[in-house]
Amino acid sequence: MDQFLHYATDYWWLIFPVGGVVGGWAGHIARYNEKRRKDKIELARIKATATTEQMRITQADKAQVIKVTRRHDEINEKWFQYELDLATLIEYPMLIDMREPLTLAFHQAKVRADDLRPAPGETLDPQTFADYRDAVQVYAASFDAAEREARRRKQSDFSPIERETLDRARKLIAVAADAAATPAERQAAYRKARTELDGLIGVPQPAAEQLERGIAGELERGRES
Repeated sequence: MDQFLHYATDYWWLIFPVGGVVGGWAGHIARYNEKRRKDKIELARIKATATTEQMRITQADKAQVIKVTRRHDEINEKWFQYELDLATLIEYPMLIDMREPLTLAFHQAKVRADDLRPAPGETLDPQTFADYRDAVQVYAASFDAAEREARRRKQSDFSPIERETLDRARKLIAVAADAAATPAERQAAYRKARTELDGLIGVPQPAAEQLERGIAGELERGRES
């Protein structure tokens, strides 16, 4: 012990360089730890950014999907106004004539867009979304082209006698759809209209079913009263 004290007394000046080394080493450790902490924070940020980017790459934006499905609905609504209204289709028969290239293209585009339409809440990858978006664009363009041509041509492809037949059928359909007419009148008018249209234009199933349901409802109410 005495020897150690003697050594410490003789070499007291070593405390300063040794202290400096120890202090420097401690400061280095502190800086190293701080750098590690910052590196961990930066790594976490990079991982979070990478995860977000990966989600963006692998999933279509929800707002974009909603926008395209709404556009799809708009075109469907335009078509349904024809498909469910037989009197209007009689006025513009080209829209249901599959021998017409524009009509065929429109119906094919509709089928493709409907097939690719996502279910509500379904997540789409970018390629699937792009396919659906493009299909809706083709559907919109092909329907507009077919509608414009149908309205331009109207019944011009039919002979005068055929146009007279179509006009009779249109008037009969108006009676069949008229809620003010008696059930018997509506049913008879519908049967005559189908006879007039036979061989001229095909009656779309949705339009026929809507008329038939209305007539059947009137007949049922007539029996109850």
